[in-house]
Amino acid sequence: MMRPEIVLFGDSITAQSFRSGGWGSALTDAYSRKADVVVRGYGGYNTRWALFLLHHIFPPGSTSPPVATTIFFGANDAALKGRTSDRQHVPVEEYKDNVRRIVQHLKKCSPTMLIVLITPPPIDEAGRQSYAESLYGEKAMKEPERTNETTGIYAQHCVSLAEELGLRFVNLWSKMQETNDWQKKYLSDGLHLTPEGNGVVFEEVSRVFREAWLSPEEMPFDFPHHSQIDGENPSKAFEERCL
Repeated sequence: MMRPEIVLFGDSITAQSFRSGGWGSALTDAYSRKADVVVRGYGGYNTRWALFLLHHIFPPGSTSPPVATTIFFGANDAALKGRTSDRQHVPVEEYKDNVRRIVQHLKKCSPTMLIVLITPPPIDEAGRQSYAESLYGEKAMKEPERTNETTGIYAQHCVSLAEELGLRFVNLWSKMQETNDWQKKYLSDGLHLTPEGNGVVFEEVSRVFREAWLSPEEMPFDFPHHSQIDGENPSKAFEERCL
């Protein structure tokens, strides 16, 4: 029996999601024995670079495409031009078009795949600055390489694309800012997530999956639960489920 696959496609915030307290590891636990959660996170990547990966990660014509995929880019696209992360910058219209192209590719792989767009999280500029100073001391950047305002514009474009294409989405940029002291509570360095920040992503992605009828409680186990196995005649449980 092949378990269905859920792919998490994104940048470092996805790559780090299998760390202790990560949103990916929490999903894996929630879908244990129901679905395999596969992380395809690429630190530092923007949507322009992500396009080169599509045919490798989601090969067209695959007989077992994922049942669901999260697309979680934008934190690097939103890096400001002319500042220290200039190389990662992608103009917002191109960002939106690139995400559209990712979605179109996934739809070709599987018209029924659940696709969830996740906006970049908010940016704590003071947190970014103190993180840079902790690394580089006097040589640290003097001006922010990302701002919350600019990242918010990318988040808006992500949401408007989801609405236009009829896709489910998580507006993480807005959601996190509903909480007091989100800067320290949810972000470890002004950009990446604390365990609490990962918790927000997990809750939001879980909610969207449930709304789309991909609730783990409603999915079958891949093999019989141990309570269904007769100690005297174990083969019976497996005959019913596996042949």
